[in-house]
Amino acid sequence: MTAAKGTVLITGASSGIGAVYADRFAQRGHDLILVARTKDRLDAVADTLARRHGVTVRAVEADLTDRTGLAEVEDILKTDARITHLVNNAGFGSAAPLASASVDEMERMIAINVTAPTRLTYAAVPSFTARGTGTIINIASIVAIGPEVLNGVYGGSKSFILAFSHSLAKELAGTGVSVQVVLPGATGTEFWDIAGLPASNLPEGWVMSAADLVDAALVGLDRGEFATIPSLMDLGEWEAWETARQTMLPHLSSAVAAERYRAA
Repeated sequence: MTAAKGTVLITGASSGIGAVYADRFAQRGHDLILVARTKDRLDAVADTLARRHGVTVRAVEADLTDRTGLAEVEDILKTDARITHLVNNAGFGSAAPLASASVDEMERMIAINVTAPTRLTYAAVPSFTARGTGTIINIASIVAIGPEVLNGVYGGSKSFILAFSHSLAKELAGTGVSVQVVLPGATGTEFWDIAGLPASNLPEGWVMSAADLVDAALVGLDRGEFATIPSLMDLGEWEAWETARQTMLPHLSSAVAAERYRAA
């Protein structure tokens, strides 16, 4: 029987942040569609959550860097009217500088970090707006604000997610569809091993558990936050950054160059 609260589709759901999101939404009584490319791990998570929480869990094995796998998930979002939430979580990062990074690997990163969430959001939004309800959760990173912290392509991909979410929130205002962007700091997952900088090399005080990260993000979701940065202690810093951005917006386009660029 379908959960009255609807179905949550989560990408990158076989481990880490995605698996915790799956557990927490199942706790809340949501059915799940879990997407990942590692079948054995994905099936194990799905079986555990179905038994633990008594919800319906569908496991979809798909590589979102592959157009065929991505198209399969897009089709699910377009045709399954039970889906109420999309969590764009799948992705990976790198700490390698441009000179030593594989450009093919960077292209694959763009495919999973940028192209996949873009296409999945395009697939979900028409159905959500037609029903007048829906939630899109985009997992970005603190490097969306500080792209120079790690690899530049990774920082650029997460800056895209933040900008994309800003635009979505504006476009979807009043439709009944909500948008939340989550900006994790260092989180204790396999991400760091894949990025080439194991979390054990980072100061202990920097690394939040995936469980604490997701629990904090869900508090932000319940409060209707647009942007949730669980590790940022002073919310005023984000608000000041946003205020500065909004202050500049009306002044960023002009028919004449600023005085400082005019010839003496």
